[in-house]
Amino acid sequence: MNFEDINAVKKLLSESRNIVIVPHKNPDGDAIGSTLGLWFYLKSKGHNASVIVPNDFPKFLKWMPGNDHILIFEKHNTQSKDRLKQADLIFTLDFNHLGRAGQMEELLATSEVPFIMIDHHQKPDDYAEIIYSDVEMSSTCEMVYNFIEYLGGKEEITPEIADCLYTGIMTDTGSFKYSSTTSRTHRIVADLIDRGANNPKIHNLVFDTNTPSRLHILGCALKNMVILEEYATAYITLSQEELDLYDHKKGDTEGVVNYGLTLDGIRFAVIFIENKEEGIIKISFRSEGNFSVNEFARKYFNGGGHMNAAGGKSEVSMQETVDRFLKHLDEHKEALSKL
Repeated sequence: MNFEDINAVKKLLSESRNIVIVPHKNPDGDAIGSTLGLWFYLKSKGHNASVIVPNDFPKFLKWMPGNDHILIFEKHNTQSKDRLKQADLIFTLDFNHLGRAGQMEELLATSEVPFIMIDHHQKPDDYAEIIYSDVEMSSTCEMVYNFIEYLGGKEEITPEIADCLYTGIMTDTGSFKYSSTTSRTHRIVADLIDRGANNPKIHNLVFDTNTPSRLHILGCALKNMVILEEYATAYITLSQEELDLYDHKKGDTEGVVNYGLTLDGIRFAVIFIENKEEGIIKISFRSEGNFSVNEFARKYFNGGGHMNAAGGKSEVSMQETVDRFLKHLDEHKEALSKL
């Protein structure tokens, strides 16, 4: 953030406000961690803050400090709308296009209050009065840490805030293994631990609380994996029938796409997940090296994200979606063979 933006934020927060904090639809660890971390900080400064998420989030994140205060728009519709009407400031975290807010998009788009965006994805829209956008950052949680520091509040980071921000950084960096993890990231994580983040407990609660259904879905996904060595690519399909067979719950497919990249020689991994309720095939893309899945997702599957991690969707059948993917994959064969 530049000096002018920091001063503008300080001015906006100089008196008590009704603030709503919103993450993207299908919130992950970074979305929930960043919103709750900021919520705790704003509450401590005397603001009437609320976190409203578009829809529910995975069970493995529901241990997080403050999660019982989150309003889920799909479930708490009237209360959520009331909070939005009362708001005089809105933060949007971990997304940069209002379309990523799901059913909340129209309410946000028609709101006349100032917005502050904190996000690390590419090509942000310009709906916010203050935009803190940095695609080089490991996570929105790292940015919220910086945001608090810019406001002079680093010494006010509590163990609760530290737990939330640590969780988001850990999950969005793949436990600190992705290239977005910098020495600054590690220094921030060290400071969060010093301020009370219980890192062994967090790792356990996020990664070691699997259900039988989640492991069965993982087994099904790995069985369905197709390896295309000539394209350095692996892809997985999961049909609605397969998800139903193993009693799929929200979050059960989180991270499954990354298994493709654990294969020697594979640099591009994709998972196609059928969602009959929404009438779409949800797609997650991951890559290593300089192959931009962000551009691939934007160009072919109405999506986007980061250089090495992106999402998209398709509104045709699973087979048609895969066929389309394979066609476009062949167009990038030369680039993939050089990874």
